[in-house]
Amino acid sequence: MTKLTDEVKKRRTFAIISHPDAGKTTITEQMLLFGGVIRSAGTVKARKSGHYATSDWMAIEKKRGISVTSSVMQFEYQEKRINILDTPGHQDFSEDTYRTLMAVDAAVMVIDSAKGIEPQTKKLFKVVKKRGIPIFTFMNKLDRDGREPLDLIAELEDLLGIEGVAMNWPIGMGKQLKGLYDIANNRVELYRKDDDDRYLPLDENGKLSEDEALAQDSLYQSTLDDIDLLKEAGNTFDKDKILRGNQTPVFFGSALTNFGVETFLDSFVNLAPAPQEHVVNEDEKLAADDPEFSGFVFKIQANMNPNHRDRIAFVRIGSGEFKKGIDVTLARTGKPVRLNNATEFMSSERVQVSDAVAGDIVGLYDTGNFQIGDSIYAGKKKIVYPELPQFTPEIFMRVTAKNVMKQKSFHKGMNQLVQEGAIQLYRGYSTDDYILGAVGQLQFEVFSFRMKNEYNSEVELHTLGNRVARWINPDQLDPKMSSSRNLLVKDRDGEPLFLFENAFAERWFKDKYPDVELTSRL
Repeated sequence: MTKLTDEVKKRRTFAIISHPDAGKTTITEQMLLFGGVIRSAGTVKARKSGHYATSDWMAIEKKRGISVTSSVMQFEYQEKRINILDTPGHQDFSEDTYRTLMAVDAAVMVIDSAKGIEPQTKKLFKVVKKRGIPIFTFMNKLDRDGREPLDLIAELEDLLGIEGVAMNWPIGMGKQLKGLYDIANNRVELYRKDDDDRYLPLDENGKLSEDEALAQDSLYQSTLDDIDLLKEAGNTFDKDKILRGNQTPVFFGSALTNFGVETFLDSFVNLAPAPQEHVVNEDEKLAADDPEFSGFVFKIQANMNPNHRDRIAFVRIGSGEFKKGIDVTLARTGKPVRLNNATEFMSSERVQVSDAVAGDIVGLYDTGNFQIGDSIYAGKKKIVYPELPQFTPEIFMRVTAKNVMKQKSFHKGMNQLVQEGAIQLYRGYSTDDYILGAVGQLQFEVFSFRMKNEYNSEVELHTLGNRVARWINPDQLDPKMSSSRNLLVKDRDGEPLFLFENAFAERWFKDKYPDVELTSRL
């Protein structure tokens, strides 16, 4: 086995998905704690203490207590190299999340055990399912009273259509929480114990020794009944099904009190796959340990370091090895690019990277060469990765600079923030007005906040409300087709599109111009 194959086999790259507030950032923190990266886990809630979660680095995230951009974190654990992509919990930022899910080999779904499966989780799950990658489920917040574990697994199967297989089972919950019955490791993990004595062994029949105080506890007895039920009627653990994404291992625990997280991480590292082959050039298979370097840009982030107005293009390495100073070709333009400056991340802290392999995420300093979805490759053979999903915006705003004298910083900020892909930029067809489109309201708030704080440019936003965006074939366009009910604009590439007031206006247009072809982009 070559050194490259060895290194690739050590990689575990995954994203964490959940509904807002299910505890995703907290579980990320605890994992970093085990990886020895941070000394104390910053919970997202404790605003007054000035101790923020490591993965929430942007000023607005600190202010609001939610993650709005995907962060990347890397650490070593049990001789494996872990790459975690923490995704925005808020639904207005789901685009960023969708693209992030294209760059991982597995997903961890965090569910609030009191609330069960919420809409955003369902949405994200569908994307992961479509990709056919393994999904691991962590039922969080056992330290509070929640729903019956059997109900939660039944809901998982009903709503998401995936088999759930319990890896452990709670003994009590909320104030009554005693521990976890660990099915996979044949032991009981006690709650609120940190030392090695927190594990009690089970005998060959899966029972505690009679001498243990817990063995007489009624909660333990009722857990045994649940376990018997699971053995008879539950799904049997099937590693192949897990790797195909048809079965999800379910773990219970509490990220806030760091209970059950280590057990989860240990199992995950063993079960999750190393980087897999990618389909490139539409139908070719490219092995992760192919010696030629290639990768794709799945995210662009401006101003990760506000002192240095920089842009970082996040690249998922798909094959081969990255070395500092490597020469690559940008597939979209055919231009050569030398990759001198690359970084790895510990959220806002960065480390210069000299080499990385397939499965790793590297950040490239970008002077404007890259776009989201770009493929890069070394070697003679052109490699193009599949396109990343694009979303049609639903809410539109006209944007102008408050201070006419600050046009330069206004234009700069506009262009840089738009390149991150959370908001789409359109220009009036004949007026050159700036019009922004986004999937949700919060994106505009973040945009205004960042324009003011990062580019010193206050903006005014005038709502155009919900609009239906439809692209038109340029050969069929007559500017006279435009009216107040269907604004004619052009996108970043100069392609014309109409913003229809509503579905009725679109139907009226189609009736009037039946031959004109309108398309949406999703």
